[in-house]
Amino acid sequence: MSFPLEGVRILELGQIMAGTYGGLVLSDLGAEVIKVETPEGDLGRIPSVAPYRGWSGLFLTLNRNKRSIVINLKTEAGRAVFYDLVKVSDVVIDNFRPGVLQRLKIDYPTLSAINPRIIQCSVTGYGNAGAYKDYPAVDIIIQAISGHMAITGEPGRPPVRVGIPLADMSGGIFSCKAILAALFDRERTGKGRYIELSMFDAMLNLLGYMGTMWLTNGEVPKPPGSAHEYTVPWQAFATEDGYIVVATRQESFWRKLCTVLGDPELADDPRFASNAARVENRAVLVPRLEAIFRTRTTADWLERLRAADVPCAPVNNIDGAFAEPPVAERGMIVEYDHPDVGRVRLPGNPIKMSGMEGTISKPAPRLGEHTDSVLRELLNLAPADIARLRAEGAVK
Repeated sequence: MSFPLEGVRILELGQIMAGTYGGLVLSDLGAEVIKVETPEGDLGRIPSVAPYRGWSGLFLTLNRNKRSIVINLKTEAGRAVFYDLVKVSDVVIDNFRPGVLQRLKIDYPTLSAINPRIIQCSVTGYGNAGAYKDYPAVDIIIQAISGHMAITGEPGRPPVRVGIPLADMSGGIFSCKAILAALFDRERTGKGRYIELSMFDAMLNLLGYMGTMWLTNGEVPKPPGSAHEYTVPWQAFATEDGYIVVATRQESFWRKLCTVLGDPELADDPRFASNAARVENRAVLVPRLEAIFRTRTTADWLERLRAADVPCAPVNNIDGAFAEPPVAERGMIVEYDHPDVGRVRLPGNPIKMSGMEGTISKPAPRLGEHTDSVLRELLNLAPADIARLRAEGAVK
């Protein structure tokens, strides 16, 4: 068994999430990720964020499989150590504000002169140049300014952010794609590339066809709740004891749904005979369906709908989601033993690949836990050299 990114070494300067999620995904594919931290550590270590036994649950999640080395990049000796690591690495990831790389003298022109094969990926809020480059860009800010909050939630209600930090995670998702493309290109050219990602750009891209409809047709979408603008029924319905969603894009599914609901005449009603008609008469049809769905439990409806091959699902909370059979079948819970907090269980790797068995799951590191071992193994430094660097404040 082998992992496709075995032998790829990544230096991760990223903080919190936008600069760390991508490294986690790449580590699941076999990459060695060395987390280069300041003496104060990644801000994601702040234990008040998803607190768990004195640690941050966010940090425990996003830094699985990584090694931590502390380098003070504000010192010449610290930069020299970092430069030596760049010589033996493949990728550098950061999510610093524009200008920080230049001030620290670790920008791409500098690093590529040291190692022409290096790939550097910077995740920013709005890009390295332009009117907004210096604006703070945390997740909710990007969700708001990119239009996502305005199309999330119930009609007539205040704006709602997506339940997960999607803007932050988008930086990691797109950085993975870009890094993999650059690694492939380097096999052909022998040269690295500089990758610049904007979270704002990423979230605009994720608007998908909604962005197209505005840009092409001038349509401004409204928050649909769980419903779909162009398909009916496609939403959540309250049941006797919870909620269930149904999605009937094809007419065959609509007819099957009507049979299961015990009201086959619905399918022949001219007001509901096509999806276009159902969208037009949504206000009449949906209350009628709501009344029917409230007559049975969620489990009862699931059994009936699944037997008829109607697309449906329960509206799970997280406990219900992790109890679904595919979770165990596909190994979507992994765990590790952390020296400070004990057993940690986490969501697994969704990427399955032939020749790649299981998920790599090593504990998130203590601050600077691997400083000595990285310097010794990768740079062949003697204990006396490491002690000197520590005394100079270059490493910790």
